[in-house]
Amino acid sequence: MRFFKTFLAVLLALVVFFGICFIVLLGIIGKAISSETVTIAPNGILVLQTSQAFSEQKIVNPLAAFLKDESSEVPGLFQAVRLIENAATDDNIKGIYLKVDGSGNGFAGNEELRNALLRFRKSGKFVYAYGEVMPQQAYYLATAADKVYLNPKGGVDFSGFSTQLTFFKGTLEKLEIQPEIFYCGKFKSATEPLRETQMTDANRIQTNQFLGELYSNYLSGIAKARHLDTATLHGYANQNLIQEATDALKYKLVDGLKYDDEVIAELKNKTGLSSDDKVNFVSLLKYNSAVSLSNGTGESKIALIYAQGDIIGGESDKRNVIASENYIQDIRRAREDKNVKAIVFRVNSGGGSALASEVIWRELSLAKKVKPVVVSMGDYAASGGYYISCMADSIFAQPNTLTGSIGVFGIMFNLQNFFKNKTGVTFDGVKTAPYADLGSISRPLTEVEKRFVQTGVDSIYSSFKSRVVAGRKLDPAVVDSIAQGRVWSGTDALKLGLVDRIGGINDALDCAARLAKVSSYRMVEYPEIKDKFSRLLKNVSEEVQVRMVKKELGVNYDLYEQIKTIQEMPREVQARLPFSYRF
Repeated sequence: MRFFKTFLAVLLALVVFFGICFIVLLGIIGKAISSETVTIAPNGILVLQTSQAFSEQKIVNPLAAFLKDESSEVPGLFQAVRLIENAATDDNIKGIYLKVDGSGNGFAGNEELRNALLRFRKSGKFVYAYGEVMPQQAYYLATAADKVYLNPKGGVDFSGFSTQLTFFKGTLEKLEIQPEIFYCGKFKSATEPLRETQMTDANRIQTNQFLGELYSNYLSGIAKARHLDTATLHGYANQNLIQEATDALKYKLVDGLKYDDEVIAELKNKTGLSSDDKVNFVSLLKYNSAVSLSNGTGESKIALIYAQGDIIGGESDKRNVIASENYIQDIRRAREDKNVKAIVFRVNSGGGSALASEVIWRELSLAKKVKPVVVSMGDYAASGGYYISCMADSIFAQPNTLTGSIGVFGIMFNLQNFFKNKTGVTFDGVKTAPYADLGSISRPLTEVEKRFVQTGVDSIYSSFKSRVVAGRKLDPAVVDSIAQGRVWSGTDALKLGLVDRIGGINDALDCAARLAKVSSYRMVEYPEIKDKFSRLLKNVSEEVQVRMVKKELGVNYDLYEQIKTIQEMPREVQARLPFSYRF
């Protein structure tokens, strides 16, 4: 009897304990997913950090309190642009303080932000930039400011652009792994890391061309902002003249050398504060929580569909992935909604599955038959990213967008010798038809099988080019000459007819409204953001895993991502950029 009393007492204690834990957990979750009312006090200075990375669409993160983040929502790139525009007319915001502490965004993303800062200045409000060490892309963003200040012991990186690719051919040979590669287009360099030990001549030509265009746009923007000429700036980099903070001041890249407290003192003076007053700094994330951006009014709507990341087949709940089945549903909803008068498709993708790209292209083509479709390109809209863009009524790109790369490839791996010679594993089996095991990792392809695969790749490449011919209304011979897997800058793409205009998301929305002949509209965004509780449950493992891997690998994280991409490629024809371009 005593045993049962003890057992029941322990059981009751456990029930009470877990009940209390459950109630506490619900309280924590409730606090995490609830939204607090945030207000902005007068005389505020909006703080924008150049290291802040913006995805195309906002990121809802209820785990922020646990991960020590400032806000449960990180605005998307366009949302950040709109917040800057809103601040220009907000009486509580007197100016912007740009903290130059790293570079979180790509070329085109920075172009959107920089243009927003330049528009902000037209309101008469100030923009001050300050940094200790300024990377090149961050400095480009800083030149949108009225004043650019540098720490006296800091520096500005002004050495020119470079890019470096990683090649795995030697590693595969040591492991006795044989990649069997099929591709179309002499510039289609995505497979080079597996089949070469250095860049081919064709790849070197195209990379020099688009890197030169990116650099030209970079220097032109700085020259205009700093009242210099591009030849002078070229000389600074070519002679490596900017080595210390004093050099940056001497050659007029910055307006002064100041410490953080000195810049804050100037901001106090600018806003009429005394030396004892505290500056009302307002982070962009806090400002996002405090203001309500209007998406417009009226029954007419324009759908803004964000497409960022690798293009894959089927469905996916992952962030920054363009899953064909998910996007078919979103595009179809926008097409069938009679109140949606036009679609703006925002593409930031280096491509992926050729088949998934075709599937998305098809759905957009159906939408185009009943309403205008306008594409806005981000950092990348290349290969599969261009495939899903080429049918649009109008295409907007930034001058430093990377696009084109009209070409495809396929990869299979023969691991027979690796298993046999490195691990002692061998394979054997039976089959009912000669090609039933085509593509097996346990043996090399025969010459006949290689012809089968190459024919399939050729067919997909031909279809890709035909989509471009029809969508861009270009001669097939012209498309063939500018295809071949070649990557182009937005500037060159405009000259070649691959895009229609240079501009950002706002320009694309304005164009869509004109094509739809609507003077007022409400903007609706897709994909829809899931409710915060679902996001909380899903993001627990994803957020923690990514942060842990990045922390452990550091600068090698990009290499890890490349290897993951290689693993996912076999058995499906790909339309994608080289694994990565790092500048």
